[in-house]
Amino acid sequence: MTPKLKVFLVAVAASLPLDIATKHWVATTIAYGDRIQVVEGFFYLTHVRNPGAAFSMFATAPEPFRRWFFLIATSIALVLIVSFYRQLAPRDRLSAVALGLILGGAVGNLLDRIRFGEVIDFLHVRLGTGYSWPDFNVADSAIVVGVGLLILELIASEGAQRGTPSGSDEEDDTPPGTELRP
Repeated sequence: MTPKLKVFLVAVAASLPLDIATKHWVATTIAYGDRIQVVEGFFYLTHVRNPGAAFSMFATAPEPFRRWFFLIATSIALVLIVSFYRQLAPRDRLSAVALGLILGGAVGNLLDRIRFGEVIDFLHVRLGTGYSWPDFNVADSAIVVGVGLLILELIASEGAQRGTPSGSDEEDDTPPGTELRP
């Protein structure tokens, strides 16, 4: 088993079961619509359901449309994740972890949509005095962390490429006033 496959599978094996377990705990412990204060004025555990996507996008769309849209969109995302994974270098562990987290999160939310027709959200954060971040769950967090890791990897690789000389960045040895013709 390659190093990238090991970390990919560990990321999926950590994020997906944790998402399933926490959603089960919320569904069996916290009454729908209730809120438990964890950090006063800042962080709460809730039990809400989101029939839509991020920030409740498509939440008011007809249920058959939502079901098929999310099933197709998630299926496409899963194929893309596996395709991106297969293109990684054998030792590219950071991107493999990122893609594993994204896959685990996507499957976790897909399972909710298949079972309940909506996603269980339970993490609620208040920012300042008047703004509450939309409720989210472990799957959403895994997806965001995975995307963040991919962005960091991209920024780091761009910086590394800019720091190494390439043919076009090397100094020109042509004497001043000499024109180069094709």
